[in-house]
This record gives sequence, C-alpha cells and structure tokens, in this order.
Amino acid sequence: MPKRSKTDIGVVIVAGGSGTRFWPLSTPDRPKQFLTLFGDRSMLQETFDRVAPIVPAERVLVVTGARFVELVRSQLPELPAENVIGEPVPRDTAAAMTLGTILCHKRFGDIPLLIVPADHVIKPADLFQKTVLSAARAAVEDGAIYTFGTTPTWPSSSYGYIECGPHVRSDKKIEHFELVRFKEKPDLVTARNYLEDGRFYWNSGIFVWTPEVILEEVRDYLPEHYSRLASLADLDGSKRWKKALKEAFEPLKKISIDFGVMEHSGRVRMIRADFDWNDVGGWLAIESFLEEDESGNRVRGEIQSHDAAGNIVYCTGSGDTVALVGVKDLVVVRAGAYTLVMHKDRTEEVKKLVNRMIHSTGAKKQPPPG
Repeated sequence: MPKRSKTDIGVVIVAGGSGTRFWPLSTPDRPKQFLTLFGDRSMLQETFDRVAPIVPAERVLVVTGARFVELVRSQLPELPAENVIGEPVPRDTAAAMTLGTILCHKRFGDIPLLIVPADHVIKPADLFQKTVLSAARAAVEDGAIYTFGTTPTWPSSSYGYIECGPHVRSDKKIEHFELVRFKEKPDLVTARNYLEDGRFYWNSGIFVWTPEVILEEVRDYLPEHYSRLASLADLDGSKRWKKALKEAFEPLKKISIDFGVMEHSGRVRMIRADFDWNDVGGWLAIESFLEEDESGNRVRGEIQSHDAAGNIVYCTGSGDTVALVGVKDLVVVRAGAYTLVMHKDRTEEVKKLVNRMIHSTGAKKQPPPG
C-alpha cells in the first residue's frame, strides 16, 4: 500500500450502481463496481487505491446498497466497518452524495471532500491526485463546487456534457474554469457539434466540495433531501440509525445531483481533467482495454475466426472459445451459463433486455459472477 499523506480531505466513494449495461457479467447480485474487469483488483478496489496516497482510510466512506455492505467490507478491509454505509433503497446520486457528505461533516468537520464513483478507470493516478488536491484548495479558498470535465475524443451520445466558461485560475498546470451549464446526453448530431465547438467536455460525475457549501445548495434546491438527511447526523452510530435511515430515504424522489443541484447552483466550477478517464459505461467502453488480433477483433479469452473483423469478444471462463465466421462489429460475451450477442450499434439496448428478463416469469435467475 502506498504511503499516505495527512492531507486534510475526505472521500466519499459512491458504489450503488446496478451495472445492467454489463450484463451478463454484471448482475443484480454483483454489479460491475465489484468485478475484476482489468488486472487483479475490482473497480471498487482500484478506486480506493487511487485515493489511498492522499487520504487515510479512516476518512474514506463508501455509500452503497444495503445488500452490498458486507461485500464492500470484504473487498476493502482497510476501511473501518462504520465507514461502509448501506442505502436501504436506491434514490440516485443526490441522496447518496448528500448522505455521505453529512456523515463526513459530522465525523471530520468542514474539510474538502472528493466525491467519486466506484466504477471508473482513471490513469495516471498521480495526475488524478494532483487534480483533486488542486480542486480541494480552491474549494476551501473560494467556496466553489468543483466538477471535472474530460476532453471528448469522439462525438459520444452516451455521456453528459458540461460547457466550459472563462478561465479563473491556473495551479501548477491544472486549469480552472467557470462552468456555464450542464447538458444531458445529446443526439449524435449535437454531440458532433459539441466536439467541433471545443467548449464542451464530458461530465465525469466526479466532484470536490466542502460540506457547508454543498449542503447550503442542497437545502436551497432539494429541501426535502436536506431536511430528511441532515437530521441523521445526530443518530450516526446509534441503535436508531438503521430505522431512521430507512424512514428518511424511502420518501425521497430519485434524482441525480446534476439535475437536483448542479444545474441550478451558481457556485459550480470546472477543472479540465487532463488524466485519461473512462466511465466503463457499457461493452463498447472496454474495447481499448482488450488485446487486438490481426483482424481488428478485440478479445479476452480464446477466439477462432474466419473472415470476421471488428468484433468484441469477452469470455470469463478459462476454457471458453468463441468461433466467428463472416461477421463484423458484434459484441459477444460469455459469462457463466449465459451468452450475449449484439451489434455494436445497439449496446445501449441491453438494459431493456435485462429489465425484461428480470421481470418475466421464470427468468429471474441470473448467471453467476464471471
């Protein structure tokens, strides 16, 4: 484990996603943040590894679904048990991030916090750490809320975008800007326009803020979230905690922090993130991480092919072999008892398939984790 500094920041890792776009590898019982897609560490573990050099484990909280609390603790034994917080019901990122912030504020004071999803690939780690610390300093000095914008490399209609405004400061080659607006996932034509414009960046979903500033914004723009969740601070660690948490969470509407707060706040700034970022949002996102054969197929596992090109093949079993003849631009996944075949142009539709399978009679059985 890298030596940790005593930098006064805290971290909230948000690990509540369902990962349905990665079916059949990702399942409701083991979403993608708990899977080992690359290397020998899960995505959750790799997220912790990235922040460990700049914050002690005692100031890292993980907010996850209640059913995953023990899984998180088993994957991150470095964390105190009480630092793994289980949401009784999923209520999207506004609730998860507000809850994590309230608990950090109660336990650690008004120190800057990094709020980071558990299922991103970010490299190099040292540049990410420098960027976080730069945002933390500015959040304290200026009372700003920071998000990280990553430079788009293709006209993606799968990512949200943020529009960059005037430059406000430089910090050792880390550039800070005002933020003009958030834009949800665009159509392809709009995404192309964003790419050509140069002012639009992918919304990474990573934030840095101080508790007092963000909680003021939550109070103004999501008053029910604030009133219900802020009262939990005094019950942290008590016997009444689980019951109170459930009572507070269940009535909340599902809403993201972007929709609920960021789109309304005048305090939000953007740092241009110069590190490599990938939210691994679906099967196309892993293409660059897989080995390429002479026909341009990207492969994990064994493949035999004839006149087949540009396919993605992912196998979890050591003895699995996929044979392809005369096909191109397919995604083929073998995981446990399930095989998924789809065209690259329709990967977003796997969510619809999974939802139908889960709700269909006799189709609730999910494959074992790969």
